[in-house]
Amino acid sequence: MGATVKAVSSNGTYSFTKPNRDSITLLAGLGVEGDVHAGVTVKHRSRVAQDPTQPNLRQVHLIHEELFAEVARAGFAVSPGDLGENITTSGIDLLGLPVDTLLHIGAEAVVEVTGLRNPCRQIDAFRSGLLKQVVGRDEDGNVVRKAGIMSIVVHGGEVRPGDPIRAELPAEPHRPLERV
Repeated sequence: MGATVKAVSSNGTYSFTKPNRDSITLLAGLGVEGDVHAGVTVKHRSRVAQDPTQPNLRQVHLIHEELFAEVARAGFAVSPGDLGENITTSGIDLLGLPVDTLLHIGAEAVVEVTGLRNPCRQIDAFRSGLLKQVVGRDEDGNVVRKAGIMSIVVHGGEVRPGDPIRAELPAEPHRPLERV
């Protein structure tokens, strides 16, 4: 079985988690229709505080459901939408994709991968100790972020659970994901 959408989530108000929906609509250049993080410029509070005119490279947050199984082995119960993602995926190595990968989702939607989500302390407020499960260090001491990826909407469309996902890699050389 190929990569698929497991769940979709959005929230019109600031909160850490996002309720699951039957579908979400992606709007080109903006993000998820009705979601608090949709917009041409940054909407995440920490980014707005730095510079509210920055382009919004975090319009759509995707996270792999395989992470939920990983953190469950450490005793943490996490479900789709709990970590604030818009699209929960299955069967695709999101963290291994290069910058500028196009993800074709469902019949029409296309998002362009911009980078890694930079998990914050709110994750520990949600589940104490969870932040250490989604951010760590590799054997060389480099920071490893596992809380999903961020993207911008290139082509809008409706996204539903069960929709297929197809990755279109950019031309080489590939640039590895960094935090955005």
